[in-house]
Amino acid sequence: MTIDDIVDIAQRAMMVTLLAAAPMLLAGMIVGLLISVFQSVTQIQEITLTFVPKIVVVLVAFVVFLPFMSETVLGFTRELLLTFDQLVKAH
Repeated sequence: MTIDDIVDIAQRAMMVTLLAAAPMLLAGMIVGLLISVFQSVTQIQEITLTFVPKIVVVLVAFVVFLPFMSETVLGFTRELLLTFDQLVKAH
C-alpha cells in the first residue's frame, strides 16, 4: 500500500461522509434560514422556535434519506473490503 493509495482512500472516505451527511445538513440549514427570515419579519426572538423545528426536520430527513445514506456508506465499505487484499499486496 503506497501513500497514494492511502490518500485516495482518505479522499473517498471524506466524500462518502459528506454525501451521507448532506441531506440532514441541508434540511437543517434550509429550515434554519426560513425560521430566521420569519423571526426577522415578525420580530419574535424565541430561542425554542429555532431548535424544535430544526430537530424535527433533521429527524425526518434522516428517516427519509436513510436508504440513500446507508447504501452510500455500505457501497464504499464493500468496495474497500473487496480491494483490501490488492491494496495490501501492492507493496
